[in-house]
Amino acid sequence: MLLVLVWIGVAALGAFAFAMISWARGEHVGAAWLVIAAACTYTLGYRFYGRFVALRVLKLDDRNVTPAVRRNDGHDFVPTNRWVVYGHHFAAIAGPGPLIGPILAAQFGYLPGTIWILVGAVLGGAVQDFVILVASLRRDGRSLVRLASDCLGPIGGIAATLAVLLIIVILIAVLGLVIVKALADSPWGVFTVAATIPIALIMGTIMRGGHGPRVGIATAVGVALLGVALVGGHYVSVDPTLGPAFTLGGKALAWSVILYGLAASTVPIWLLLAPRDYLSTFVKLGTILALAIGILAVTACILFVGLVMMLASPKPAFATGQNDRGGDYIMLTQQLSNSVEGIVVIDAASKRMSLYTLNSGNKRLDILQRNLPLDRLPGGGAGEQPKRGG
Repeated sequence: MLLVLVWIGVAALGAFAFAMISWARGEHVGAAWLVIAAACTYTLGYRFYGRFVALRVLKLDDRNVTPAVRRNDGHDFVPTNRWVVYGHHFAAIAGPGPLIGPILAAQFGYLPGTIWILVGAVLGGAVQDFVILVASLRRDGRSLVRLASDCLGPIGGIAATLAVLLIIVILIAVLGLVIVKALADSPWGVFTVAATIPIALIMGTIMRGGHGPRVGIATAVGVALLGVALVGGHYVSVDPTLGPAFTLGGKALAWSVILYGLAASTVPIWLLLAPRDYLSTFVKLGTILALAIGILAVTACILFVGLVMMLASPKPAFATGQNDRGGDYIMLTQQLSNSVEGIVVIDAASKRMSLYTLNSGNKRLDILQRNLPLDRLPGGGAGEQPKRGG
């Protein structure tokens, strides 16, 4: 019963978060509501809808032997650790998300973009990829084109081949353009992305499609080297010799992407693609997790300070909203006397607090403290000197 109440609470929290996103006008949306809506939607979708599709629709059974075990050829069919497989598929499917997501929000608004990314992924994209993957597993690892040819005949196979070819051409062209635009004239980005290729080769050599300790060792080595590449990219970008060498234009980057795609399609999947996707999953999930924790931490800090101020003085007034720069703020007012009112404004974007007094008799606004950093509040450090203003 307690577990049922917990899931009902998660559903109610997600619905409330969607409601807050829907009620926002003028594109002023609190980032915390987006994080909460995403967490609740994906958690409920995985727990209930994913379980329904896996057990009732596809009827998965751990006793079934996969093609990687039956046809282990050391090249395309290699038994691989499940977390490496997860990282491989996650990176392939979710790779464009951080790049395309903000574009969708800018084009259609936060609410349609959020619904498309969250609900569309749970009900559409994830289910489609899941079903195709299971269908391939049950047809000896055949590709989508081979599946269409087996089920629909030669004409269906030709139609599927043309459709898949056109989709891949369009998809690679769009993603290639996004990558080129993102990395053009960016030696830091080019160095870090290029460094993931030899790092992946080292990881693939260590794992070689294996399990157990080898996966842990390869993961530790890969994450450590990736951290070095991320930090080292800064020093490369400011180096007078290496910086220009890694500063590539659009045409050079486009050819680099083409050549990498050709090379990656010819080497064994366990050597480059699988470990590189597995490694990039740490970057994607780590970035998303860090952003979510940061957003929730800042929101909690602002609300906690406001709550303490509300409880510390009688009859306070409380308001939240957004300033002209688009950042969240919280404002509290307290009647200090019959004609003087205290005002506290906390800006989440700059993480600073300002204190004012308003005299309703002469309509005078005095600045007591301006742009005081929130991290200096517990220690009571000295801020700007109070100044008077009209």
